[in-house]
Amino acid sequence: MIQPNRAETRMVFPIFPADTNHYGTLFGGQAVAWIDQAAFICATRWCRRKVVTVHLGEINFHHAVSQGSIIELVARLVRTGTSSMHISVELWWEPMDRDERVLACQAECVLVAIGDDGQSVAVPQLLPATDDEG
Repeated sequence: MIQPNRAETRMVFPIFPADTNHYGTLFGGQAVAWIDQAAFICATRWCRRKVVTVHLGEINFHHAVSQGSIIELVARLVRTGTSSMHISVELWWEPMDRDERVLACQAECVLVAIGDDGQSVAVPQLLPATDDEG
């Protein structure tokens, strides 16, 4: 069985009319919800504990995402603390009718693992990559 990369999560969504604003582009609130969801899944896969979002950092919208296109969210664990996981999320836009890929949005999220008592608990530490890992 091939094990997934626990430090990365990818999610793909089509952009339907219900996801857009009155301009026919992806509603920012929907983008933020998907970003938080991708970060949540990435953090959960990393520590296999309950996790909560404690911080949504700077969110940068670079490119409009039109209805009828595809987005891919790529959430990567970039740093761990004692109980926290810092996750970078990129939202990539792909039109359905041509081979193109554009970074549409980026965000930084921090999630914390919690125990059954609601208190923070330790998470596995992310070790720095070695030169051999590229």
